[in-house]
Amino acid sequence: MPLVNLFGSKWKLLLSALLICAVIFDLDAQEQRTTPGRTSKPSKPKLGKTTNKGPRAVTAKPKIKTTPAAPAQTVLTQVLNRGKFKKVGETISVQSGDTLELRCRGKPVRWSVPSYLEEDDDGRLRTVQQERYGVLTLVNSTGADTGEYTCYPMYCEDTDCRKDYDKAVKVFVFFPDPHELFVPSSEYYEVIQLRTNWPTVLPCQVTSPEAKVTLHREFPPVEVAVDGTEISFNVKKGFTIHRPRPYHAGALYCVASLGNLRQSSTKYMLIYVNYPMAPPSPVIQASSSSLAAGENLRVSCSVVGEQNVVVEFTWEYPGQQIGRPLYTQENISPVGGGAARQQSQSILLVDEIRDVDQGTYTCTAQNLQGATSVSTTVKVVSKVKPKKP
Repeated sequence: MPLVNLFGSKWKLLLSALLICAVIFDLDAQEQRTTPGRTSKPSKPKLGKTTNKGPRAVTAKPKIKTTPAAPAQTVLTQVLNRGKFKKVGETISVQSGDTLELRCRGKPVRWSVPSYLEEDDDGRLRTVQQERYGVLTLVNSTGADTGEYTCYPMYCEDTDCRKDYDKAVKVFVFFPDPHELFVPSSEYYEVIQLRTNWPTVLPCQVTSPEAKVTLHREFPPVEVAVDGTEISFNVKKGFTIHRPRPYHAGALYCVASLGNLRQSSTKYMLIYVNYPMAPPSPVIQASSSSLAAGENLRVSCSVVGEQNVVVEFTWEYPGQQIGRPLYTQENISPVGGGAARQQSQSILLVDEIRDVDQGTYTCTAQNLQGATSVSTTVKVVSKVKPKKP
């Protein structure tokens, strides 16, 4: 076969193949146009432009207001073994002998610990301030370390820093001790004053929140009823007598039991004091605001208040300047009415008043709540000599 015919036949085959491919692509395009359900998506108009031709309609971009970031909340966490962290609640328990490690977010922070540790920690307590948090570490812990631990974020202006009490976080930490159910005390007896209408706490502090605690009277030896109203118990504080009365006085102690262990606390000597609700409100009155020389003066100072509340009176008077001695009469008398009340009174006596006794008389009445002063002024006039007939 001649070489020209060979190349000619090849070109014919190539052209035929191209024609067949073109027909196939054309048929496929027609099928896509006629296939139902396939619709071309309309193009979305660009933001800030209109789809109509012509001048652009520019839309103003809304201004985004930036609010200042809120100050970071103080967070207190406990560092556990293997670098694990746990956010603390109101109370946590750490076995005595183990290490307590607390982290408090803030820069800087200050720590408050039980008074026992503040007085003498034997080098077991350490606090460190890192860049963003403070760390408290207590090693070789004992039951005596039981108490409240507080972290205070510091508010600083230049070099002046103070505790931010509103953002303080605290946790009560128990250190259960298999041999000590109560936090140890160096005192065998502790005297506690019972004040009228003033809650009184008997700090029977246990080292384990699981201990059962009861209140007892030494004589007669009976268990004191705890009803939650007159007397209540809080595992973090002890027993509270909410409205002390004379019959609450005496020697009391607490008993704690856990498993087979039973122990007694320090004894508390409760002494009842009829404590006033408020400072006294004295009323002062002179027998006369103007006296003639040679007459006698009486200035009374009276206080009406609760029964059995002691009121002390002190006086300031013009005669002190020349050393005139102080003569007073004091008395207490009941006041009628539904409530048990009394009147305490002090009367200042000045015999044969003179010019030097003219001036201001001040009475100060004082009770356990405070002192109040009241004053009055007395004028001395010369005696008018009778005219001779």
